[in-house]
Amino acid sequence: MGSLLKDIFGLFGIVDAVYKRLREILIPKQIYSWQTFIYLSVYSWVLSYFAIGYIQDIIAFFGWLFLITGTAWYTTEDPLKVPGTFMPVGAVITGFLISVFAFGNQQDGITSRTIVLWPTISALITIIPDFFEGTGTDSKAQIPKPEVRQRHIILVSSCMVLSCWLQFYFVMDNWLQEYPSLLADNFKRSTFVYRIEEPVSNTFVGITQDGKAVPRNGLLILDKLQPRVEQEIAEKPWSEVEKWLSEANTRVGNLGNQVINKYLGQYEEKELWRAEARVGDNKSGYILDLLSIWLGPSSNPRGYYLKKSCRIEPVAASPRNVNTRISQSDDINTVAEIDCDRLNRLIGGASPPQQ
Repeated sequence: MGSLLKDIFGLFGIVDAVYKRLREILIPKQIYSWQTFIYLSVYSWVLSYFAIGYIQDIIAFFGWLFLITGTAWYTTEDPLKVPGTFMPVGAVITGFLISVFAFGNQQDGITSRTIVLWPTISALITIIPDFFEGTGTDSKAQIPKPEVRQRHIILVSSCMVLSCWLQFYFVMDNWLQEYPSLLADNFKRSTFVYRIEEPVSNTFVGITQDGKAVPRNGLLILDKLQPRVEQEIAEKPWSEVEKWLSEANTRVGNLGNQVINKYLGQYEEKELWRAEARVGDNKSGYILDLLSIWLGPSSNPRGYYLKKSCRIEPVAASPRNVNTRISQSDDINTVAEIDCDRLNRLIGGASPPQQ
């Protein structure tokens, strides 16, 4: 029984300590305190919720100023330093709020610019107090001592380098979104980019049977181009097909542009893909190679392209076709048959010259 009462009184003691701590935080000892600014920011945001138009923006603007001031005040009363630096943790928090306030937007709140400029703003907040001396009501500007200025230069420079690396990350991320075919490339010789894991088949990268990474957009161009070429060649009179093949590069280029604009329209890299054709003789007909050529940056100095080969041969027209075309031409007894490979091949180097 005595042990139970002791535990109950101990619990009351914990609750009482927590209550006193919360009271110290929530109830300011004087009006001129950091809690006042925090309450003013909350009050401003509540008012801005019910306001409209430019009044809402003005109230929200002052709400941000109150929040930044209150947070900066609270975090500098008993500053905790970032390990290894003389930067207060409060400056980091205040720098984040200022960065969100200045460079965020109403839709997303935090933008890439917010993250990039955060370290530099935090460093500037850290060094600004050293340029003033005196009390909060009576102060004057001063030039810090040389040893202090040296610390400032090192801190600001380090934070600016960190901002540059963050900007580099966002630039790379944007490139990979706009040019997803880069994901299939080899980064082993890159100084700044390191692939944590080997590419696996995903939305932007395909894998060949021998395990090679292939840009899926390059495969998409050939797979969508093939049926359009087959539609223009299959079962057409042989003389017409030979004429078509004499203009194959132009015709395939036009069909390829239609495919690229339709299926790659949301990517900036659509300008870096080009469809071409190469025609070669075969014993019984022709070989038509459909190429999707990558014109963008590549780890291979000579670039690369993907190829799908089609065999085109003359065959005797079916009786049905003879009956339907007998009055049109004398060569209706021979039509074209086209058979394309199922798989595409990735070939490193420049595309073969046009014939």
